[in-house]
Amino acid sequence: MSNKATLEYEGEKYEFPVIKGTEDELAIDIKALRGATGMTTIDPGYKNTGACESAITFLDGEKGILRYRGYAIEDLAEKADFLEVAYLLIFGELPNQEQLKAFHIDIKNESHVDEEMKKILDGFPKSAHPMGVLSSLTSALIAFNPVSVNVTSKDEMYGAIVRLLAKFPVLVAWTLRKKKGLPLDYGDDTLGYVENIHKMMFKKPSQEYSKDKVIIDALDQLLILHADHEQNCSTSTVRIVGSSHAGLFASISAGISALWGPLHGGANQAVLEMLEAIEKDGGDTKKYMAKAKDKSDPFRLMGFGHRVYKNFDPRAKIIKKAADEVLGNLGINDPILEIAKGLEQEALKDPYFVDRKLYPNVDFYSGIIYRALGIPTEMFTVMFALGRLPGWIAQWREMRLRNEPIGRPRQVYIGENGRAFKAVSKR
Repeated sequence: MSNKATLEYEGEKYEFPVIKGTEDELAIDIKALRGATGMTTIDPGYKNTGACESAITFLDGEKGILRYRGYAIEDLAEKADFLEVAYLLIFGELPNQEQLKAFHIDIKNESHVDEEMKKILDGFPKSAHPMGVLSSLTSALIAFNPVSVNVTSKDEMYGAIVRLLAKFPVLVAWTLRKKKGLPLDYGDDTLGYVENIHKMMFKKPSQEYSKDKVIIDALDQLLILHADHEQNCSTSTVRIVGSSHAGLFASISAGISALWGPLHGGANQAVLEMLEAIEKDGGDTKKYMAKAKDKSDPFRLMGFGHRVYKNFDPRAKIIKKAADEVLGNLGINDPILEIAKGLEQEALKDPYFVDRKLYPNVDFYSGIIYRALGIPTEMFTVMFALGRLPGWIAQWREMRLRNEPIGRPRQVYIGENGRAFKAVSKR
């Protein structure tokens, strides 16, 4: 097979290298396209454009494969914990016992958030959307850590990564507790990373904290399943902001804002809002399944199918079991969750959905679990951000260590041609 691709235009032929990834993905290297031909490409949404080479996550939507650093997501969700996966994504290898212990201790030692951050939090009304609060608080961390990270220094890079992994869960918990009107909690150094997150979020001031293994395991899996997903909207945002040599905290804050959109991280919130609307309309799942199949009906069934996975979302297979365990363990009687289970069962049997591979996706099941745990719907995307944090860090670190050029997309101009200026009195 030739390792070059030929472009022919107006009788001229141009050759461009073809590069091959470790999973046999092929890409045409067009870095020299504009210089050689005077032309650029047009690809709205960058659906066919590779912005980088990356060694972090492999995704095959047709075959339903997701791997972090070569490890199958199924193995990681079953056998690893979130902190191990975070270390793997960021540093490239699974940690041994000593490395994992030191990593956790270093994170604990950096978990204190400056008291003045509370003043910033106090400035938000309780009605503020949690994603806006989280993005602002993450950006505000820059004021308390103003020194730029020397990316050539292994120690400085490690320190910045540890600080963010330590402080971000505190900001997430404070965002939730602000929403619920609860006093802020600093956590407990005797707990594991995910256990501590759960404690900071949910401990009531008048009660002792008690952990539920089924709940902690489900949270752990949810965070792992959301930890990275290749070059999606928020990850690409983190990389392009970081390519200007913006700092880690600023780049992650930009990623949070990108994740906020309902077409990206807000999908699990949209699932619950749909379920609530169905419940208000009487809860007839068959009616809404029929509406979803009617092309003339504007109703859209949220949480089914995926723009990348053309088969079953591998993450959904894993989290479906956790959702069943959480609902069974908590014994919740919630009409919204009953509607969700009804939609799931009908979609898995209905030929219309089966033939089109419109299976429940990870957003469908994660929304169910978060609701069962008592997390407000507006906080769902915040939980997504908490899980995605290690992936964002890993992508930022990879981009900076490779000294990738600043992102600067091209355009095809379709505006007015040159026009003569007229004074305002003559317009």
